[in-house]
Amino acid sequence: MEPNIFAFLKRIINTMAYVLLWLAINSTAGIMYGWGFVETSFGLGNAIFYIWLVTSFCFLRLLLKKMWRKPLNFEH
Repeated sequence: MEPNIFAFLKRIINTMAYVLLWLAINSTAGIMYGWGFVETSFGLGNAIFYIWLVTSFCFLRLLLKKMWRKPLNFEH
């Protein structure tokens, strides 16, 4: 396999892995532990969860942007 194609597929697989890991962590915390649902009032667990959700999404977006910033040269 050509090195550029391998590097492109590696980026795709890494992107999918990072996004799936982020989704697994946040769905576990939000759904299974119940921190994503506001039942009677907005508690400390809800606040921590939503702050974590927004912050981790920003870091994930920066990581993916950094990963995809460098262009691949397919002209060879």
